[in-house]
Amino acid sequence: MTTTTNTGTTNTKTNDKHQTRGDVYSRVTDRIVADLESGTKPWMRPWAVSNGDGRVARPLRHNGIPYRGINVLTLWGDAMDKGFSSPIWMTYHQASELGAHVRQGERGSLVVYADSFTKTETDDNGNDVEHDIPFMKGYTVFNVEQIEGLPAKYSPPPKPAESASIPEQIALAEEFFAATGAIFRHGGNCAFYLPSQDVIHLPLLASFRDSESYAATKAHELVHWTSHPTRSNRTLGKRFGDAAYAAEELIAEMGAAFLCADLGITPETMPDHADYLAHWLSILKSDKRAIFTAAAQAQRAADYLHNLQPQPAP
Repeated sequence: MTTTTNTGTTNTKTNDKHQTRGDVYSRVTDRIVADLESGTKPWMRPWAVSNGDGRVARPLRHNGIPYRGINVLTLWGDAMDKGFSSPIWMTYHQASELGAHVRQGERGSLVVYADSFTKTETDDNGNDVEHDIPFMKGYTVFNVEQIEGLPAKYSPPPKPAESASIPEQIALAEEFFAATGAIFRHGGNCAFYLPSQDVIHLPLLASFRDSESYAATKAHELVHWTSHPTRSNRTLGKRFGDAAYAAEELIAEMGAAFLCADLGITPETMPDHADYLAHWLSILKSDKRAIFTAAAQAQRAADYLHNLQPQPAP
């Protein structure tokens, strides 16, 4: 707290057909809303059904590059719904280029991408004026478990090499947190980020269920910490009005889930976040683009924290 993309499916015959922009926003948002109304946070689902070791990977493209932002949520959701254990996804054509084929009758998952193009117009004075026009489109991907004939490296599902124990993962997470330079102060019974002091307050470690819960709470508060004007300067008042506080909590929850997946630990459900559910539903139902904005901000926060880490020597 702080004190101051599969939501739809298509069959293999339409696997690469781009979705219209309005359709993409609605399909993704409606799926997220349905999950929240059923009492499920989409960003927590992978851990809720994990095999018990707490290890959750981000969804990966066929070349091993992780998906980002809203696509993490949607592909996590589809993997849970369909029982996939592999994190790797690819398009129909990518599978074909590898000499493989999507099994008949399989239904794909929606992912989205945002970009912009420059349009030149002539103003009233006869001058050429350039405008950046944003756009968003969707396309279909399939999990490798829906595809036959792939090279051996895609099956069985990849498992972490030399998987670290939970204590080792927590130690690595603490190194990650220390490298950010954030100031942590301990005491009291609440965890929160105080922007006026630029300090993260945490209860003592002994107050938490275990050291993993403590580390996950740090991850959550560090996402709030990135909002400071000297960092990402995340201001939500203009975008979300009176709901800005709830929107910030939504960003922190998703950002913490992204971080925890990267760090190999289980995210923590904050005790007061049930109070935000009605606010989140109101935001998402009134603005079909809100979850895209929140997921993008969560991804930027995670990226910011990763960029503070020591870089390997060239």
